[in-house]
Amino acid sequence: MQSTMLQVADVDLDVFDSGHVDSNQGSGKARPIMFLHGGGGFDQRQPFVAPLAQKRRMVVPTHPGFGKSSLPDWLDSVDDIAHLYLELMDHLKLDGADVIGCSIGGWIAAEMATKAPERFRRLVLVGPVGIKVGPPDKLDIPDIFAMPEAEAQKLIYHEPERMRLDMAKLSDDELAAVFRARETLALLTWEPWMHNPKLKRRLHRVANPALFIRGESDGLISQAYLEAYARMLPNARTLTIKAAGHVPQLEQPAAFAAAVLEFLGE
Repeated sequence: MQSTMLQVADVDLDVFDSGHVDSNQGSGKARPIMFLHGGGGFDQRQPFVAPLAQKRRMVVPTHPGFGKSSLPDWLDSVDDIAHLYLELMDHLKLDGADVIGCSIGGWIAAEMATKAPERFRRLVLVGPVGIKVGPPDKLDIPDIFAMPEAEAQKLIYHEPERMRLDMAKLSDDELAAVFRARETLALLTWEPWMHNPKLKRRLHRVANPALFIRGESDGLISQAYLEAYARMLPNARTLTIKAAGHVPQLEQPAAFAAAVLEFLGE
């Protein structure tokens, strides 16, 4: 995938783009996928990328404050990013795209779709955050910043030891990117914790076909939370991927890619 720095508003965004792919039906250029990554960032070498990019053009913006993308002082919410990415779609002429959002990327996708549902065809939300469904005095999503890293990993992964990141093998630049991403994630999700109180009042506008995906072992997003989220959209259904946690696209990339491509009509 080609990586390009684009300036949108006053934000420098590192945008990955796989380029156009001829559709199987021979109708010219296949409909693009806008992929919005989760709190761990994006790496084009991740195993789910190739199966999707072989079928569709993939456009992957690196969120502000992640990777090489800048983070201006004024940008401090997911809502800000949603507006920014709608402007990015203007720049890239991405109307009619399908969107896949993972975790906080799912929250961004949901915010975008409430603002301009006509600009999207289908939505895939993978372990999305962004709404509050439980009582005010109880967190819907565990506070991963208030627990030891090892405990957080158990909530995120089905097999935490297999997925554990060996910090000792990372370069200084890679380490800096990891901790910058965590700092940005805290900024965007801290207050109120992992949700926008207004979002669930707007989700009824998203009549697009939507697929909510959850890893069976996800310790952050419960099945009840996912189903409550899906019920707020008029045309949504849920899917569970076995032997996966909060990042089924990494733990079960083949099953993930197959489910997504089937839903998108490939």
